[in-house]
Amino acid sequence: MRDAEWIRYSEFRIPNSEFRMKGVILAGGLGKRLEPLTRITNKHLLPVYDRPMIYFPVQTLVDAGLTEIMLVVGGNHAGEFLRLLGNGAEFGLRHLNYTYQRGEGGIADALHLTEHFADGDKMVVILGDNILEQSIRPSVERFAAQPSGARLLLKEVEDPGRFGVAEVREGKIVGIEEKPARPKSSFVVTGVYMYDCAVFDIIKRLEPSGRGELEITDVNNAYLRRGQLAYDVLEGWWTDAGLPETLYRATTLVRERALQRQQQTVTA
Repeated sequence: MRDAEWIRYSEFRIPNSEFRMKGVILAGGLGKRLEPLTRITNKHLLPVYDRPMIYFPVQTLVDAGLTEIMLVVGGNHAGEFLRLLGNGAEFGLRHLNYTYQRGEGGIADALHLTEHFADGDKMVVILGDNILEQSIRPSVERFAAQPSGARLLLKEVEDPGRFGVAEVREGKIVGIEEKPARPKSSFVVTGVYMYDCAVFDIIKRLEPSGRGELEITDVNNAYLRRGQLAYDVLEGWWTDAGLPETLYRATTLVRERALQRQQQTVTA
């Protein structure tokens, strides 16, 4: 493996990709849970402290060493992503790819639109409203070394019933339930998923759920049945920003991190 080449962006040092892997950001949907904020814009374009929400997942993938990235956008404001992000030069990228999701077919439906972009490579997928404190690069490197299958990032939370809940025994995931009334654990599947190219065949075999969507939990359980599902537990804080209270929480956490960095710069 060649030495990392480094480029400078803002306060970050960003390594160019050292492995062949694609990054995907899912930023479609209508953001109805954030109305009226989303009545005239896409949820992922809302501010989180000092920058638009979509900046955070882009930066997460870039910090993990990914340089080939596609955004899945949707709704009536998809063109605003191109106006805001352009070709990704602000993040040190040479190019950003875009595709459009019609309607709200679910996370797996959105991911299916990226098959041509993946072109047989492994992928790191992140939801556009997920914000993390620390880099996911160690997990991405472990996935790069993983022969096949999928890898999920889990986090222990106080309100697991809002998410896909992973039941873990003896260091292995034994089941995942989507938004269960009685969660079997406090570990939830965060909005960061890593898949090999078999994911597209799995999605093609899915049936819509009661919500009329192709569920990402069904994809993850398919890998589980194959015995090809690994996981890591995220270090540091993690939050989504898809509800008014979690958008506020994300803003607070990002502000605190920014102030800590400013203080470290002053005292250095």
